[in-house]
Amino acid sequence: MTYVLSCLVYIWLIALPVKESALTEDINVLVILPKNNSYHFSISMVAPAIDYAKQKMKSVKGLYSGLNFNVNYENSNCGDEALFRLVDRSCQKKPDLILGPVCEYAAAPVARIASHWNIPVISAGALASGFSYKKEYSHLTRVAPSYLKMAETFSAMFHRFSWKNAFLIYEDDMDQRNCYFTIEGVHNILKSVNVHIDALNIHSKDNRVDSDEIIKLIYESEVIIMCAGADIIRDIMLAAHRRRLTNGSYIFFNIELFNSSSYGNGSWKRGDKYDMDAKQAYATLNTMTLMRTVKPEFENFSMEVKKSLQKAGVQHCDSDNVNIFVEGFHDALLLYALAIVEVMQNGSNKTDGAQITQCMWNRTFEGIAGPVSIDANGDRFGDFSVMAMVDHEAGTYEDVINYFGINGSFQMLPRFNNDRFTLRERHLTPMPDYSNKSCGLGVSAVTGIIFGALLGAALLIAFYFFRKNYRITIERRTSRDIGKHRQLREDSIQSSFSTA
Repeated sequence: MTYVLSCLVYIWLIALPVKESALTEDINVLVILPKNNSYHFSISMVAPAIDYAKQKMKSVKGLYSGLNFNVNYENSNCGDEALFRLVDRSCQKKPDLILGPVCEYAAAPVARIASHWNIPVISAGALASGFSYKKEYSHLTRVAPSYLKMAETFSAMFHRFSWKNAFLIYEDDMDQRNCYFTIEGVHNILKSVNVHIDALNIHSKDNRVDSDEIIKLIYESEVIIMCAGADIIRDIMLAAHRRRLTNGSYIFFNIELFNSSSYGNGSWKRGDKYDMDAKQAYATLNTMTLMRTVKPEFENFSMEVKKSLQKAGVQHCDSDNVNIFVEGFHDALLLYALAIVEVMQNGSNKTDGAQITQCMWNRTFEGIAGPVSIDANGDRFGDFSVMAMVDHEAGTYEDVINYFGINGSFQMLPRFNNDRFTLRERHLTPMPDYSNKSCGLGVSAVTGIIFGALLGAALLIAFYFFRKNYRITIERRTSRDIGKHRQLREDSIQSSFSTA
């Protein structure tokens, strides 16, 4: 009898469901980001998000609780220092995972050497088009939507609203060149769908441009897409309003992805005498931005990150939510955990960077703010919103269109107005010539005017050289010129947009 009972107990124990035990592994993580807190993705900004992800995986008993992430931070300084810090660290021991860099010129060499060393790299930056070529960046996964993904929104809108041509205006600071890379993505995507493109490159040291000259250049276009400082955007919109280009015959867009005052953020108000005109002009300006999806867990995450920043004495840039970079590096660690567990269950280990990278691609997982979908090329699908002024009295903006990148679909929100995106009757006469004319004056008068104009021009040229520190350069570029390729820097990413 005792033998029978023992057999029954043994069978019962075998039949019990077995709870999956956590895999144990120490993982050395190197985070390469700038120390300078003027960046939205500085070490101080991002570290609380990474800590939050580590604690979350430890607190939830399961497959990931056995992963021990040893995180070290190095200053990228948004430049060559990123590569130097990686090499210095690797002389002792190579990391198992690299998070960052974000800045394009820092990310390019790091991603190249990491691919050579078989180390996975996950970044919430490196958004330029060149990073899409994974033969060169084979181990790079991007958890923030790239500029090409954003540009797909424009491509879909051109198709939906039957727009035919675009004029691209971007400010190039010749440093990090964020607007340059932003507009590069738009150019590459629109060119691929046969949209006629002209482009204007603005170099401005004092954040002012000859906006009237710009308006003359865009007269024959339909859709004007801009990425520039907030004051430059305002100057251009005011000039467009003065020339009566804000009557519905043109579609104006401003790109603002990161809630940064570095770009035109849709704000027309300055407290000056032009505010009322600016409000009327901005009534026709649409802003392209990242779509924010908020779930209860994200609210808690945002609150905890802000507490950590406040405790560390770091000023938080965004008034409402943490930015896409902070959110992205949280999701980066979670994505790696999903991949490393899958690889280990299949009998491999953390040294197989290529397999881990492939496990992160072509998958969807639940990020801190909602679903995150990585495509087969290792780039995140993007969801974007178009904002427009819906209350012309108050001058306030709301989302009117959402675009979902994973399936290329639109959601027209309650305040959407189709007329806003429908081009009205095109201009039938040439741009008015505002230059001075003789209007039947005598020869002597005309001669005097010409002489005076030449003298004035000479004075202006002299003044220009005296004021060279405040030089403004406006560079007109056609689609053919943009297609020419030169390396931006010795360590730069590849670009098919323009010469540096």
